[in-house]
Amino acid sequence: MTRDLFARHRAVLPDWLALYYEDPLEITHGEGRHVWDAAGHKYLDFFGGILTTMTAHALPEVTKAVAEQAGRIIHSSTLYLNRPMVELAERVAQLSGIPDARVFFTTSGTEANDTALLLATAHRRSNTILAMRNSYHGRSFSSVGITGNRSWSPTSLSPLQTLYVHGGVRTRGPYADLDDRDFIDACVADLKDLLGHTRAPAALIAEPVQGVGGFTSPPDGLYAAFREVLHERGILWIADEVQTGWGRTGEHFWGWQAHGRNGPPDIVTFAKGIGNGMSIGGVVARAEIMNCLDANSISTFGGTQVTMAAGLANLSYLLEHDLQGNARRVGGLLIERLRAVAAQVPHVREVRGRGLMIGVELTRPGTDEAAPEAASAVLEEARAGGLLVGKGGGHSTSVLRIAPPMSLTVAEAEEGAAILERALRSI
Repeated sequence: MTRDLFARHRAVLPDWLALYYEDPLEITHGEGRHVWDAAGHKYLDFFGGILTTMTAHALPEVTKAVAEQAGRIIHSSTLYLNRPMVELAERVAQLSGIPDARVFFTTSGTEANDTALLLATAHRRSNTILAMRNSYHGRSFSSVGITGNRSWSPTSLSPLQTLYVHGGVRTRGPYADLDDRDFIDACVADLKDLLGHTRAPAALIAEPVQGVGGFTSPPDGLYAAFREVLHERGILWIADEVQTGWGRTGEHFWGWQAHGRNGPPDIVTFAKGIGNGMSIGGVVARAEIMNCLDANSISTFGGTQVTMAAGLANLSYLLEHDLQGNARRVGGLLIERLRAVAAQVPHVREVRGRGLMIGVELTRPGTDEAAPEAASAVLEEARAGGLLVGKGGGHSTSVLRIAPPMSLTVAEAEEGAAILERALRSI
């Protein structure tokens, strides 16, 4: 049955639409932190639909809210008042930390970043954008143009002039051997030098933890230091929180808060986990930035009632059950467990991350050379053992990406670590 579906998939969908596994997997249903495939096999899910199933599969509070809202009205567009959209916007604005915040809802993180770029370039009257090397911001024309990861950027054409800045990857590149303070100083010096050779950019866009890039991050405080330089020149700071938001990193509700000594970003983008699988993205910005557009605009599907109902129920569950604290506690245990395993596996270069956002980078033993074939082998072995994980990385897809639903239990973390240990030892 699955092979037939795979053949049909290949006959009608693009060749560049990536699928995991030599024998692709059809997931038919899920519950909690587990999913089942079409053959009835059960898997512990450590990737959550690319960090999107944030709380749990088939979370009763969310499915009930969706069903009840669908029974009333599913959609009307932004041309009409929408109570669930207003209610979720109020909560997101308050949680954002941005003063006098306005919220615009989209259907994806890509569209959210598109909107942020539109706002920044219109507000600043500049089409120059600063972005981080190894970054990923989506698959639209403008977001591909600011993506600093070659594996996910199929064209060099762009409506924007993009300049790439050092700092998103701590353990590779020309400053990798410096201590944290000197690393930050070197990156700031590089930023200042870059700004001396270009017209004033509109904004810097940065993921606090680079998601597709392999869960890499700079030392805490780098973006605060960047902010000082940017603020002096009126350049905006856009925090791409599509993967880091809502407490996943454990230590903070937003990833930018690890760099927040100078206050919040000018613009925050979000998506993925807030809908727990429903299509929600969005932008939060100060009113003067959000309201700078001088043309009409609407969204047909952004903020539709049924997705907003899901977002409200999901956010309430996350806050009431302190899933941020759970991500910190269980994620900390999982990271330490994986580091103990990695010390005995020559292919593992580094285990990094925070909270339930963990990367395991694989290289050829004794070198810094990426080992994508090893990552693929571990992915297959983990699946065979009943565990689903993801892949990523800037130096080819050689990083295992681990991001389970944030309700993960200690027992499930230990179970997943044991499966992953066997898979890693198999290479």
